[in-house]
Amino acid sequence: MKYLVVIEPAGGNYSGWVPDLPGCIATGKSAAQTRRRLATAIAMHLDGIEEDGGTPPPPTARGEYVKLKR
Repeated sequence: MKYLVVIEPAGGNYSGWVPDLPGCIATGKSAAQTRRRLATAIAMHLDGIEEDGGTPPPPTARGEYVKLKR
């Protein structure tokens, strides 16, 4: 499974979140570190959902860039 992650600069570090998994976030000193930490956070988040008897939501979010003519 692949979940979309959003990684943004946040002052002196980076912050990341997963649109399909509310509350699943991570931070890091670099975008790469944040991406690695998000992978761990996603796995933990999905494990928690399953441990609570739930079914993880399927990935549905998509990301694209929009080119503006300015």
